[in-house]
Amino acid sequence: MYAYLQGKFSLKNPAQVYIDVNGVGYEVNISLNTYTHIQNSESGKLYTYLQIKEDGHTLYGFFDRGEKEMFIQLISVSGIGAATARMMLSHLKPDEVSAAIQQGNVKLLESIKGIGKKTAERLVLELRDKVNKIDSIVQLPAMAGNSTQQDALNALVALGISRAQAETAIKKIAFTDNHTNNLEELIKKALKAI
Repeated sequence: MYAYLQGKFSLKNPAQVYIDVNGVGYEVNISLNTYTHIQNSESGKLYTYLQIKEDGHTLYGFFDRGEKEMFIQLISVSGIGAATARMMLSHLKPDEVSAAIQQGNVKLLESIKGIGKKTAERLVLELRDKVNKIDSIVQLPAMAGNSTQQDALNALVALGISRAQAETAIKKIAFTDNHTNNLEELIKKALKAI
């Protein structure tokens, strides 16, 4: 419902922030990771997730899209609620959670309050493939300053092609045919090159 909120931080603590957006105050729950990024800022932007339950609506805020996507994936796993996901993102950075899941590091996941061995194993089992896609979409490197190539890379990854394959195809086309500046044409050529 809300993609992000941008405004003045009227109250901040390690678990919550009030954001004043044009005179309307939003109470947003945050992780310790997000707090460390905004603690010295008077205003800013938080990507948000609205959780709607029978007993109320709760808004969660994140410093970047990567943390938000990780939160959404975590709460999709049975036994992981929003409070536990927020605890995980307070204990570890999103890329550390991702690495632990990809490497099957059950011990590290178990070290987080509220995560037992079975839940840690379930996280690894259910999210290993999904976490790779989040990393590819959210943390795309710039391709030599060429925005058309970057846009093509984003599109290919969104289509489900691995980042490495997409980068290789785009670089191959750029090397052999550097006159391709049309995004649609570049994507089509890259798909043929894969």
